Amino acid sequence: MTVAEKIEDKLKRAFSPSDLAVIDESHLHAGHAGARPQGESHFRVRIVSDKFAGLSRVARQRAIYEVLAEELATDIHALALEVKDHP
Repeated sequence: MTVAEKIEDKLKRAFSPSDLAVIDESHLHAGHAGARPQGESHFRVRIVSDKFAGLSRVARQRAIYEVLAEELATDIHALALEVKDHP
């Protein structure tokens, strides 16, 4: 399973999103600190879930960081988040 697939799987299970996109942006960071030759180190996540309703932007981000803690400690160097509670 790729890092992107792990991210997608964990976020689907945790938040049951109505919309989810996991975009590998590693190619944009080739040669920079934290970039691995094989890629899969820099990601952008766009997620929409009712489970974010009533949460601040920071609380939404913290919830995602908690779900992806293992990947953030090992595989993910950078994670950009776009989080919404409805389309």
